[in-house]
Amino acid sequence: MSHGAEARRALEPVVAALNSIVLGKDRQVRLAVSCLLARGHLLIEDLPGVGKTTLAQALARVLGLSYQRIQFTSDLLPADVLGVSVYDREHGRFEFHKGPVFTQLLLADEVNRATPKAQSALLEAMEERQVTVDGQTHALPDPFFVVATQNPSYQLGTYPLPESQLDRFLMRIELGYPAAALERELLRGRDRRGLLAELKPQLPASALAQLQQYVAPVHVAEPLLDYVQALVEHSRASGHFDAGLSPRAAIALLRAAQAWALLHGRAGVLPEDVQAVVRAVAGHRLQRRAAVDGSADADLDELLLAAVAVP
Repeated sequence: MSHGAEARRALEPVVAALNSIVLGKDRQVRLAVSCLLARGHLLIEDLPGVGKTTLAQALARVLGLSYQRIQFTSDLLPADVLGVSVYDREHGRFEFHKGPVFTQLLLADEVNRATPKAQSALLEAMEERQVTVDGQTHALPDPFFVVATQNPSYQLGTYPLPESQLDRFLMRIELGYPAAALERELLRGRDRRGLLAELKPQLPASALAQLQQYVAPVHVAEPLLDYVQALVEHSRASGHFDAGLSPRAAIALLRAAQAWALLHGRAGVLPEDVQAVVRAVAGHRLQRRAAVDGSADADLDELLLAAVAVP
């Protein structure tokens, strides 16, 4: 069995279980699974009450990952995230008490309600998968994912994430309101918290680690690399954005496309795979420049995908 077929067979039950909890959001669910498959961190931005936290909790359960949740608030301190060294009188030394970041899947709930100082506590953890406290470096579990939720920036009490921290997230997705028929099913059905409690792991963490090893070998043809480079170059040269995509963002786009292809059972990346993930990968990295021609209000697909020819 090929790696693509093996991955699709293993991950379809995961996707099905998630879709049973978060109704009518198959695309967002598949993007979330692809993000973790590519060893990336996920940012879910939307209005309160549309299922952001539910999706994060469901991901931890179906993937069999240890899970901790931090409610980010304005008085949160870095030590509340990372942990703290406490003096042990009996042994005459400081003992490090691990914080909630020492888990396989960390839910940073409403991350933009905390101050920049508290937000920055996650930077080293997300990039290096380790934390440094009082000069001592502590490794985090493997795998380690951050799934953060945030409310729209126009809501009261929010501190926008700086570009450096946004760049640590491989993808940003939005859930949106459910369709009317699915909302009726939510109204008539059981409470989602009860369903979450009954959700069983569909994939052991060891199997997830194996599937992650299959992402990098997914074949990328030279014309496909040309396509990714053309998209990146257009973001820099078009004048529609304050700054174009960085080399790290280009790598992230390619890796996400490989994970999306693997999730769908393919051994090689197609242009459609890049197009499927580009909004989630590039949307939070590109700031649109105000323009008199209306391009500032144009959709990302119009500004980027429609402007670059498919090989």
